[in-house]
Amino acid sequence: MKKIAVFSIVFLLFSCAKSESKITPTKRNLTESVYTSVIIQPDSLYQVYPSVVGLLEQNLVEEGEVVYKDTPLVQIVNTTPKLTTQNAKLSLELAKENYMGTAAVLSEIEEEIRAANLTYQSVASNFFRQKNLWNQKIGSKVEFDAKKLTYELSQDSLQLLKSKYNRIKNELKTALRKAQNNYQSSLINTEYFTVKSLISGKVYALYKKPGEIVSTMEPLASIGSNTVFIIEMLVDEVDIVKIAKNQKVIVRLDAYQGSIFTEKVSKIYPKKDERNQTFKVDALFDKIPKILYPGLSGEANIVISKKSDALTIPREYLIDLDKVKTDSGIVKIITGLQNMEFVEVLSGITKKKHLNLQTRIMTN
Repeated sequence: MKKIAVFSIVFLLFSCAKSESKITPTKRNLTESVYTSVIIQPDSLYQVYPSVVGLLEQNLVEEGEVVYKDTPLVQIVNTTPKLTTQNAKLSLELAKENYMGTAAVLSEIEEEIRAANLTYQSVASNFFRQKNLWNQKIGSKVEFDAKKLTYELSQDSLQLLKSKYNRIKNELKTALRKAQNNYQSSLINTEYFTVKSLISGKVYALYKKPGEIVSTMEPLASIGSNTVFIIEMLVDEVDIVKIAKNQKVIVRLDAYQGSIFTEKVSKIYPKKDERNQTFKVDALFDKIPKILYPGLSGEANIVISKKSDALTIPREYLIDLDKVKTDSGIVKIITGLQNMEFVEVLSGITKKKHLNLQTRIMTN
């Protein structure tokens, strides 16, 4: 039994022996590209939000319907309580009374001004009479100074009351304007609201049904172009520096099995998505498919460069990115273009050089 076990181990060792697969570099046309997944989206796609809180009265369009700019989309009934409007109206009436003078605010100041004006006239008359006497050297200096002080105080008091009146009048006028604005706003908020489309395009989604509550934080619809579609691609940060506008893009869509579409890079977004370490890149169709829907997915290759008659080796023969194994040992090479299958060799080996690829072959 021990002999059988030893024989089995030796057999397995020999059956797993290394064999070498040899090739020589070959010349071929080589295309370098960056692989990425794609999502199809309509151009100018945006979500429609209401400007008020309320109830959705009715949807005025249907999903899939083509609309034009300013086309009514939905109608909303604002649910702001009527008490707000009533309070605004009361505030407006009070502001009118205060400003127009029928209330006591300005009337009391006007009475104070009239009384202060009478006092001022009386004091001024006494002062100027005393001043004339003093100029004639009649009367005492003490009496003259006392009447002068009384005159100046009366004059200042009158001026202060007039300034107070003007200040309060301006404040009341401003309060009246605010009350009018608040009242008009409350009236508007109790009316029907119609949300219109900002662009010409297609209605791709309606998110609310009649009778549902809507808010300014939730979208009502999704609108986008019905003629122009964007191919959205996520390019790894390692490859983004190779991407440039107008580069050719070869796309295969899952919905169009067997078909290949060509596009050109139209936009590169400069901000990196930190979640997946990618950059967003857009492309436009050279010839748009007959039928497209938002969210269709597929894959794409962005063509970076092409070269004819390039000396290449299969990628699996590359060691540590810049070395190959030859009959004479490990040789360092300089690489150029490369794709998923082949790597261009710029220097280090020739077309006649044999390369070795070691594999393990399991035999029964």
